[in-house]
Amino acid sequence: MIYLTKVLQEEMKFAAKNVNYWTSVTTLMPLLGGFLADGYLGRFSTVLYSTLIYLTGLILMAVSQLAPRLKPEHNLHLHETLFFIGIYLVSIGTGGHKPALESFGADQFDDSHATERVQKMSYFNWWNCALCSGLLLGVTLIVYLQERVGWGAANIVLAGIMAASLVLFLTGWRFYRYRVPEGSPLTPLVRVVIAAGRKRHLELPTDANELYEVKAHNIKRRLLCHTDQLRFLDKAAIVEHGGGEERYGAWRLATVTQVEETKLVLTMVPIWVATLPFGITVAQVSTFFIKQASVMNRHLGPHFTMPPASTFALAAVGMIITVAVYDKVLEPYLRRLTGADRGISILKRIGVGIAFTIVAMVVAAAVEKRRLSSPSPAAMSVFWLLPQFMLMGVGDGFAIVGLQEYFYDQVPDSMRSLGIGLYLSVIGAGSFLSSQLITAVDRVTSHGGRAAGWFGKDLNSSRLDLFYGLLACIGVANLVFYMAVATRYSYKTVKGAARVIDDKAGGDIECATASGY
Repeated sequence: MIYLTKVLQEEMKFAAKNVNYWTSVTTLMPLLGGFLADGYLGRFSTVLYSTLIYLTGLILMAVSQLAPRLKPEHNLHLHETLFFIGIYLVSIGTGGHKPALESFGADQFDDSHATERVQKMSYFNWWNCALCSGLLLGVTLIVYLQERVGWGAANIVLAGIMAASLVLFLTGWRFYRYRVPEGSPLTPLVRVVIAAGRKRHLELPTDANELYEVKAHNIKRRLLCHTDQLRFLDKAAIVEHGGGEERYGAWRLATVTQVEETKLVLTMVPIWVATLPFGITVAQVSTFFIKQASVMNRHLGPHFTMPPASTFALAAVGMIITVAVYDKVLEPYLRRLTGADRGISILKRIGVGIAFTIVAMVVAAAVEKRRLSSPSPAAMSVFWLLPQFMLMGVGDGFAIVGLQEYFYDQVPDSMRSLGIGLYLSVIGAGSFLSSQLITAVDRVTSHGGRAAGWFGKDLNSSRLDLFYGLLACIGVANLVFYMAVATRYSYKTVKGAARVIDDKAGGDIECATASGY
């Protein structure tokens, strides 16, 4: 945001749109990267190749900022072109790196082992602690280098760190647990839909045990329990007697597990939609929150001024504290209280996070209104933004970690990198929708450009307080919708030898539908 407005001289609203578009691509690319990792390349190889692409983007940006003939003051158009090529190469690299690395880490835990299953729940908490610690250094140390030394030098440091992380990752290759890719993870889902369509005229048996399923000892994959949701798809598992071998082909007959995996993916769609307004809210932190900080008093003593982007550290600190407290204090207490491994269900955790971000928008609106009404807005301390940043960090500590665990845990086992991609797509689609919302609000409030709208050329001529208030209202309405969807959701239930692991209750229970918010 700072680079686009200060170096490339873009107006605030255009810079915010560019940031949102880039964030959208960066967080939607993992859908492709996760698909390739799960189906064809494998997660380890995807991490390796995507990191090399990521490094190429960082190096290209560094060159465009250090080479005299490529600097913006010499040729702004060429510099801008190279900058966007470099930063979108980072997007492509992120598309493979983020989903494959996180899911590959989670693959190191055995779901069938009770201790490792609990450890994996903590893994997602500490993954985000590590991620936020890196982000904390990124928005303090790296931003300081950008401000005091130069953007090119900062990108060289980032490239060096990324190269070192790749070397560190490769040192463990002998000790990792690997999952062999089995081809497109979407093909079995399509087969179920087609098989159900072909047998649409058949009657479903009254006893679900009559539906087709392979024997557990014949395969290495985990088998899922039958549920009563989306019963039409159960027709794919009806065994047709007579008619030859074609009756038992993969496009004509599916197992109960394949049918249940298809149901899981379809029932995720309403949850995904219900979390999009949360993604819109998150997009404000890296755009308008930072821009607010850039026009406020950031002096820390007589000799030091905090870079605007460093205020992002406040949200990171809030998330680190929240995740640490949740993992070490709140979750053990809730575990003892409820008897469940997770303490509270994944969807409840997400709902709590969404509620915190709504409060953050209300606080942000109040702070911005006070800033605009101040006789000297530039003299107002940047620490007025502390509550909204911290509340967003707390919300992320609940919702983002919950979304990661939900989309990794509830997708079919063969789609777990794609599941992480689905989580990231919430943030990406939210950023894209944020851009569209800014455009729509600007058009409506400015009457097509004929009057002053909510988004002026700078913050002092804008009405961000009203925009934040609008986001809070959208968030409240959506939270009601989210709760309605979540209360009807049925969690994945996995068969054991004679019992099943229930991902909601977190213990061994008889094979039954686990539902409820």
